[in-house]
Parts: sequence; structure tokens; C-alpha cells
Amino acid sequence: MTTTGMTTMEVKKINKSTIYSLIYSEKSISKQMIAQKLNIGLTTVTQNLKILEEEKLIERNGHYESTGGRKAQAIQINCTARISIGVDILKDCVHIVAITLYGDILNSSTIDIKFESSDQYFYKLGNSINSFIEMNLWHKDIILGVGIAIQGIISNDGKTISYGKILTDTGLNLDNISKYIPYNCILEHDSKAAAYVELWNHKNLKDAVVFLLNRNFGSAVIVNREVHYGINMHSGVIEHMCINHNGPLCYCGSQGCLETYCSANSLQKSAGEDLDSFFKKLREDDSFCNKIWIEYLDNLAIAIRNLNVILDCNIIVSGFLAPYLIQEDINSLNERVSASLPFPIIDNFITLSHYGELSPAIGSALILVDKFLKTI
Repeated sequence: MTTTGMTTMEVKKINKSTIYSLIYSEKSISKQMIAQKLNIGLTTVTQNLKILEEEKLIERNGHYESTGGRKAQAIQINCTARISIGVDILKDCVHIVAITLYGDILNSSTIDIKFESSDQYFYKLGNSINSFIEMNLWHKDIILGVGIAIQGIISNDGKTISYGKILTDTGLNLDNISKYIPYNCILEHDSKAAAYVELWNHKNLKDAVVFLLNRNFGSAVIVNREVHYGINMHSGVIEHMCINHNGPLCYCGSQGCLETYCSANSLQKSAGEDLDSFFKKLREDDSFCNKIWIEYLDNLAIAIRNLNVILDCNIIVSGFLAPYLIQEDINSLNERVSASLPFPIIDNFITLSHYGELSPAIGSALILVDKFLKTI
């Protein structure tokens, strides 16, 4: 590591950050291995471990087998030294999650609150979040903040909803939403928050499109391991891709948007029953359910096909519907897309996310974790 031209304070900060990052990535490591891997002296390592331990950011947990002499202590990150809260605001409910510094879920809760842009709603929201934290006995000092995912395009400065037809919340700002939340808060588009989950959990993921198959369809584009926002912040809103000019009316005012064919709400409307019952019958080979499902997959395949000729990348299926899907459905999508393209594509470029409807809440919490890790 080159430190020429740096002040003593800068060098100390870099050493502390580098040591913490190594412990974080290794999960468990000895003091001797830290010195060896980073090529720095044991004295420097010892000093920084003392600081990190005093700040309760690391902990010693057990020993390694001795190779002769004293057993080396196993040093690990204290993954609950800080806790991040994620919230997903929907029409009829709010999902709340708490995650560790590794992104693991500590607890989650879904609260039935119908959205409305009113002080009464924001009070209920704040009270629900505060009660969730208190119920889990987490001290307020370790809470990194609250990441809020919401259905709507967010302004460049992250403070205002610039387009929010689903919740009728255009113009709503973060100050209003977070009025009764006594923590640092950030605002994120729900689909883009879901994309952060995939980036966090797939370190080799470079380019992808995330389909958030929630009650309302959502999507986000990942390019070079960055969520793509576009010049007007609405990059990736594939739910408004038109697949039939004479199709059903979308909430945006246009006809035939993908939203009207492939959202969970549109599927439930076509099925004429709740989705638990629909998928149960589908897996039992009910003919009517099969017909509805084939139409659904056909329409989803059209969207994927159209995207593939522009963005030759992976497709990740996430959101509320994801847990209902099985590998046979994904294989069927692959086959449909492959058959409609003029050139060959790799197998398995469509995959299922493991996080379901909690993806936006988790993703918004991860943004805060990522920011914190970069400050150490």
C-alpha cells in the first residue's frame, strides 16, 4: 500500500478501513493472517483491532487449531453492531425488515395500513416502525437509519416523488413521509431497491434486468454493477412497455402496457380468484388455470424478447409472484424467448430471486449498510 504524501491521520484511517474490510470479507480471520495478507506489521494490526473492538465493530470468537505454540484467536465482524431498517410502502400494507451488516434478515413484519397522503398515515407509519424497533429491543444508537421503498419515480435529489400514479402521491416529499421516524431516512423507487438486493447477493452480476412481479409490475436495469436511473430517473420502467396498442387501459393512461398483462393484480383478475388458490389448481393441472398461465408466460416472454434485442443480459424474476414460480416455469420462459429470437441465446439467462415480496424493503436497508461500510 502506497502512503507517500499522506498525513498520519489519513494513513491511520486507511489502515483501519483496510483491516475492517478484510475481516468483513473473510468472515473469520486471525491477527497473524491479517498482517500477512495486508503486508503490514503486527503492531499496526493490534492497534487497529483494539480501536475496532472498542467501537464494538469486531469481536473475538473462539480460536484456530494450534500449529505449535499459542492458539490464534478468531476475529469476526460484530454483524449487529449496526442494524438497518428497510420499509416498503404499498397500497394496502407496509413491509418492515431489519438486517445485519451482512444483509441477513433479523426480523420482519407486515402491517396492514392503507396508504394515504395524510399526516394521520405518516403518524401510523412512524409509530409502526418505532414499535418494530422497540419490540426487538434494539437501542436507537445502533440503528443506521430507515430506507423507504415506494411505488413511484424519485427525483434526482432523492427527496420527492416526481411521478406516483399508483399511490396518487406525485409531489410527496421525504420530509412528510419521515415526519414521525426519528432516524436518518432515504427514499428509493421500489424496483430499484429490489435491484440492490441482487447486486448485494451476486457479486459477479454485471448486467441484468430485474422484474419485480408485485401486485403492480415493476422493473429495474443494472448496467456494469450499477442500478441505471437515466436522465429523468425513469430508466427501467418496463411495466409501461406497450405489448398491445389495443390492450387494457393502464393506470398511466395508455393502453396495453405490460402492467396490464403481467402484474400480480392482472393475473388475479384473469384467474378470478386469489393467487394461492390459482397456483394450487395450476400445479394440479387445472385446464382453465393452465390456459391463464400460458397466456401470462406468453406476454412475459414478449417483454423479455423485446428487452433482449436491446440489452443482452440476465433477467431476474423477483417480487410477490416469484415464490409461486417453479423451475418448469422458468424453463418455459427460456424456450419461448429463444424461439422468438433470430439468434441463439444461452440457457438459464432467466433466474428466480429468493427474496420475494420483501426485496424492496431489504434493498432499501442495504443501501444504508453499504454507505456505512464505506465510512469505516
